[in-house]
Order: sequence, then structure tokens, then C-alpha cells
Amino acid sequence: MRNLQLFLLFARRRIRAQLEYPASFAIEVVTTLAFSFLDFAGILVLFHNVQRISTWSVSEVAFLYATSALSFSLTEMCLGSLDELPELIRSGNLDLLLARPVSVLLSVVTENFFLRRIGRSLQATGVLVYAIATLSIHWTFAKVVCLLAMLVCGAVIFGAAWIAASCVLFWSVDGRETMNVLTTGASTLAEYPIGVYGRWLRMLFAYAIPVAFVTYFPSLYILDKPDALGLPPVLRFLAPVAATLAVVVAGLLWRAGLRRYTSAGG
Repeated sequence: MRNLQLFLLFARRRIRAQLEYPASFAIEVVTTLAFSFLDFAGILVLFHNVQRISTWSVSEVAFLYATSALSFSLTEMCLGSLDELPELIRSGNLDLLLARPVSVLLSVVTENFFLRRIGRSLQATGVLVYAIATLSIHWTFAKVVCLLAMLVCGAVIFGAAWIAASCVLFWSVDGRETMNVLTTGASTLAEYPIGVYGRWLRMLFAYAIPVAFVTYFPSLYILDKPDALGLPPVLRFLAPVAATLAVVVAGLLWRAGLRRYTSAGG
């Protein structure tokens, strides 16, 4: 609870600092919004040449895209400072964070708060509204709860993957590419049905890094779609379990990484 209070306090201060320059902030948000639409444009170009991807229509894939992008944008706003971890380790400034009477992870992620990423959230929300408007979804209270839960659990799973990927830096000189694969790459894979990927890729990104629980399995329930892979129906409701396990694993890896760290002076 104390860490959460500190995170909210630091985040509020970072946000106030960014809003001190409203014109600059607005330009960054609009730029992020524009570039985000280019991502979705790629999906539209793909569906200009095909009617369906497997059994999924353009509106259904748009639903996957939007929920994945919205979850990832929330994670990116909160944990984007983890991208600075390589420089903190190389420069030795991580030693300063170790001396603070607060969690090292909390200190790292509160170095900045990327509010400008709200442009990506707005774009994803717009695509989600489009997808819902063009799909014939029979909404129930359970499906509304499932949609909200998949967004929250998705953000948690992406966050856990980001933290776990950053632990590579404690063993590698520069693991930025690994981080990108396990964060941005995972988000991109979650934008499509997992049935279109090969078996080894499904095993890696559906279960080892459980991005299938971010969008695919919950979407099957919300959209009333059968699973082309014939997987157990119970998987559609296990996103909270997957998110919890991901957080536990990420926490263990982070602690192991900190124990491995020997400071800039060796």
C-alpha cells in the first residue's frame, strides 16, 4: 500500500511538470496519436487484400488490436522509465537508487511518467468504439466485467513482461533488443488471433509470456466465437490467474537480478 501511495505521489508530480508546457504536451500527444493510427492502418491494408484472417473478420481483429493497444499504452505510461535502466546500470546511477529507503523498482519507474502516451490510449479507444459498433455483440453484465478485466489484466501482464525483460540487463551489457521483443513485440502479437502463428510461437507467447490471456481468450467469450485450436473453454476466464502468476515470476526475476548486480565499481 505504501509503495502504491508513493507511486501515485510521484506520478502526480511528474504529470504536473509535463503540463507546465501545454503546447509542447499537446504536440506530443497529437504526434503519438497520428503514429498510432499508422499501426492500425497496416491492419486495414491487410484486410483490403483478404476477407478474413483464419475465421476472424476485420472488426474482430480491430477488437483484438484495440484491447491490446489500450492495455499496452497504460503499461507504457506507468513503466516506460524502465527503458532508462540500461543507462542507470552503465553510469552507476542505479547505486544511488539502491541507497534510497524505498523500493528500487519504484524508484526506477517513477523517474518519469509518460503522460504523452495518452495519445495511443485515445487512438486505441477510438478503434475499440469502432469495433464494438460494427460487431453484433450480445452484451451482458458478465461480458462488460470481462472487457474491463481483460484491459486491467492485460496491462498487468504487459507490465510483468516489461519488468521481467528488463532483468536481462543485470546479466547483459545492453539488453534493449530483448526488452523490445518481450514488450512491444508481445503487444503486436496480441493484436492477432494466436491461431495464425506457428506452434512454437504460440507456446512462447501464449503461455511462457501469456499474451493470449490479454486479448485472445477473453475475446472468444465476448465475441461468442469458437476456438479454432480446440483449447479448453476455461482458458477464457483465466486472465486474472495469468496476470497474478506473471507478477510473481517478474518479482522473483527482479529480485534475482538485483542480487546479481555488483554496482558500477564491480
